[in-house]
Amino acid sequence: MERAEKREFVTELNEVFKASGSVVVAHYAGVTVAQMNDFRSKMRAAGGTVKVAKNRLAKIALQGTESEGMSNLFKGQTLIAFSEDPVTAPKVVMDFAKTNDKIIVLGGSMGATTLTADAVKSLATLPSLDELRGKLLGLLNAPASRIATVVAAPASQLARVFAAYAKKDEEAA
Repeated sequence: MERAEKREFVTELNEVFKASGSVVVAHYAGVTVAQMNDFRSKMRAAGGTVKVAKNRLAKIALQGTESEGMSNLFKGQTLIAFSEDPVTAPKVVMDFAKTNDKIIVLGGSMGATTLTADAVKSLATLPSLDELRGKLLGLLNAPASRIATVVAAPASQLARVFAAYAKKDEEAA
């Protein structure tokens, strides 16, 4: 990389660290190109990004951000996975690490909070923002549907009573 490219990469990575909901740092030694492409496509489909960065450049990019506490994670062959949704990146990384033992999660950050590998695993088990929104809407809609059922119940009971009387009158006649 030329100096200008490095400067541009550090600036871009600095913006990523500032804007991301979560960042996961992992070792990837021994991962094939096909596996890495598969991993990147899965992350992209979920709304995240995977980057391989030189450790020195990543540490420079971390300076002045809330995530500066995770600079000690950048040793060896590291990759950075990040997303706006705080749960997406950890979830995809942990799912991929289950099938590929070469991906070793080192830790990460979520805003100013530095995460350990165990914290990233815990974060991966949480539902995503969209899932939480769906559950919340379901909870909000449930009382409305119950009210509609309760309000409609007396009318349907009356209809059944009238139908029973009509049937009884027909049989008597």
